[in-house]
Amino acid sequence: MKVLVTGGAGYIGSVVVSQLVAAGHNVVVYDNLSKGHRETVPASATLVVGDVGDRTMLNETFEQHRPDAVMHFAAWIEAGESMQDPAKFFRNNTANALTLLETVLAYEVRCFVFSSTAALFGDPESTPIREDDRLLPTNAYGESKLLVEHMLSWFYRIHGLSYASLRYFNAAGATEHLGECHDPESHLIPIILQVASGKRDHISVFGQDYDTPDGTCVRDYVHVSDLASAHLLALNALHSRTKPTKLIYNLGNGQGFSVKEVIECARRITGHAIPAVFQPRRAGDPATLVASSEKIRTELGWKPQYPELDGIIRSAWNFLHRDERGNQ
Repeated sequence: MKVLVTGGAGYIGSVVVSQLVAAGHNVVVYDNLSKGHRETVPASATLVVGDVGDRTMLNETFEQHRPDAVMHFAAWIEAGESMQDPAKFFRNNTANALTLLETVLAYEVRCFVFSSTAALFGDPESTPIREDDRLLPTNAYGESKLLVEHMLSWFYRIHGLSYASLRYFNAAGATEHLGECHDPESHLIPIILQVASGKRDHISVFGQDYDTPDGTCVRDYVHVSDLASAHLLALNALHSRTKPTKLIYNLGNGQGFSVKEVIECARRITGHAIPAVFQPRRAGDPATLVASSEKIRTELGWKPQYPELDGIIRSAWNFLHRDERGNQ
């Protein structure tokens, strides 16, 4: 297939692109490079520098490359920031996604794979979370993604657009050459490892009075390579079906780890103290988010290769020190 990947130069998108290329697909990366990195795009892929909200650039790209499928990763992802500037998230994540979907329909693209989020569920009524559980986001980021899922559902019903919505939990870890390089970094595991590397003085822990075993938030961490393999499985499933199809899956390991537990694991792996400073809660942070991924395991045969937190953190630690090993 010829696959257009928005946000394909970013953290998760770049790993998906690498797997698509390895599987023999013809890949076009569409990224404005505001968060992505040009050097992550394989030489065999085509890079188009453009914004998802730019209708003219989208039309030119679709006209030139005529993709068979679109995988959409381009979005702002910081839940805390979304509670300070919600308009930024609704403009980029929701309105721009509509512009992209209109282009997808205009060029009769059959398959659309959407990078969604567990933030759709807000404070879950039960754990582990299943795909048909209540959707009630507690932050504007989650709401901005939920609105895209609503649009996809209607476009499937009215226009016959086949789509997969993959609601994943905390992406983490790294491959040998691809990992998290956000500036500034805001994700827990790479920040913890920056403390271990001496690049930060401490890790800030937001809230220690949640209704969890140790009072800190509990999250389900899934390796970025496992996330990428799920996207390829979903893409292949959509492409193989002759009738319009919608697929909705949670992606996670099915077990949760608290912030304190993640810090302790990193201390053990790195051999560093990693000082922690406790701060007040952040608005919009649910206490516990843990996934049930039984549906995609059963229907598509997805099997994570990094089911343990130790392996996830170790891969991220190795990536952080790739320069010292001469791997970049």
